Amino acid sequence: MTQDDLLARAQTWLAEDPDSETREELAALIEAGAGDELAARFAGTLQFGTAGLRGELGAGPMRMNRSVVIRAAAGLAAYLKAKGRHDGLVVIGYDARYKSADFARDTAAVMTGAGLRAALLPRPLPTPVLAYAIRHLGAVAGVEVTASHNPPRDNGYKVYLGDGSQIVPPADAEIAAEIDAVRSLEDVPRPAEGWETLGDEVLDAYLARTDAVLSPGSPRTVRTVYTAMHGVGKEVLTAAFARAGFPAPALVAEQAEPDPAFPTVAFPNPEEPGAMDLAFEAARAVDPDIVIANDPDADRCAVAVPDPTVEGGWRMLRGDEVGSLLAAHLVHKGARGVFAESIVSSSLLGRIAEAAGVGHEETLTGFKWIARVDGLRYGYEEALGYCVDPEGVRDKDGITAALLVAELASELKERDRTLTDLLDDLAVAHGLHATDQLSVRVEDLSIIANAMSALRSRPPVHLAGLTVTTAEDLTKGTESLPPTDGLRYYLEGDYKARVIVRPSGTEPKLKCYLEVVVPVADASGLASARAKGAEVLSAIKRDLSEAAGL
Repeated sequence: MTQDDLLARAQTWLAEDPDSETREELAALIEAGAGDELAARFAGTLQFGTAGLRGELGAGPMRMNRSVVIRAAAGLAAYLKAKGRHDGLVVIGYDARYKSADFARDTAAVMTGAGLRAALLPRPLPTPVLAYAIRHLGAVAGVEVTASHNPPRDNGYKVYLGDGSQIVPPADAEIAAEIDAVRSLEDVPRPAEGWETLGDEVLDAYLARTDAVLSPGSPRTVRTVYTAMHGVGKEVLTAAFARAGFPAPALVAEQAEPDPAFPTVAFPNPEEPGAMDLAFEAARAVDPDIVIANDPDADRCAVAVPDPTVEGGWRMLRGDEVGSLLAAHLVHKGARGVFAESIVSSSLLGRIAEAAGVGHEETLTGFKWIARVDGLRYGYEEALGYCVDPEGVRDKDGITAALLVAELASELKERDRTLTDLLDDLAVAHGLHATDQLSVRVEDLSIIANAMSALRSRPPVHLAGLTVTTAEDLTKGTESLPPTDGLRYYLEGDYKARVIVRPSGTEPKLKCYLEVVVPVADASGLASARAKGAEVLSAIKRDLSEAAGL
């Protein structure tokens, strides 16, 4: 694109931008002759895919803004009408991030202008409330405006169809084609009214449904510290705990209320270093049984437990640990059906399912795949996502997951036991499944492409002294999985191990998921097994980094 072409495109975009803030921002860039910045914003368009849209806020087609959202909404409306959903209902939710409410209202206006019916949730609410509302209201689609746990500068646009699940191919490509067909915002009718703003009846119905995950008469005694991570979880989680009869969680006051600046954390993700520091500080002050955290849109749930062996006395459980604990609890409660997980999650779930005589299935990464498993009873993935009530919410749900964790911890507490004790039981029964992740955040996306290329052209033969017995390029798909950009290695030697390498679908990260299984004869061998697992995982990280050129 020549400089003249770039300026012409920017001027055209500026002329139809409906947002005074981004108009002012873009006009200043044009006046300053900021060629590199303009090129970055107009080099293409933000691509709509199975994660919908997600990106940095700002002016231009490579940023998240009202113009981009209006086009996305128009594309979705055209797709729905092409599928015969001419007057169907589209329900729209949003979080408390910058511009979320604006993007939600624009979507409602576009749907109304297209002849569809639109309903807005009454205020910023957790993503699982939106996922529930789609099925509860019989909608043909749903939109959640959120960037989940991304940095403050980001926002996103997540699309669900009428089954309450996020979109998967080919719907993503078909919607993207309709978005590309929008030539001008002037072609998109956007009335100033005509949609419905819902009251609290949908939230009340969701909260009534949360009771269904608990067993009648189960203990409700666990004491918790809770952080909403500056997101929208507090109101709904505390209401759910109160309905269920749990003691009111002690709140991390500094993070309790929605704040799009996320002032106390570098990244508002419980998995990120430092994000749980304030929660642990509160826990040391009030001495609860467990700590629970939601991410900003409350579809994920993090759990921490007392651990005198670590600095500060509290340890975050890995997503795989919580996933296994919930699976064991559901088995104990008599759950039947299929237990599903993404391929990057621990193989321990398969062992638990096999021992219990329930089905087990692996899917590609993301709840858009997990939620579609036939006969699903429980699904999880290691990134703190858990679906414990698929008939109510066909997506990860940090509220119902927190309730189920609290019930499990209460039942164990009644027997003078802890979540850690149950993890020990699972390790003795099925082997210690030690997991870790090598996650590399980049500014330059070519680093990720180069690492994947290096591993494809020169696959590792050994990692941590273990032999790579199988190397799969998942772009070709497998008997049970559609194609995806990823690599999977199975290793054998003194121990069995597995490595999966893939670019993140939502962040500029290369993610490597590691697992080693160490046999355990009895409880006396747990400490040495954990030490050996940590040692092998560390060595795999080192060797994999070298093989990938990182």
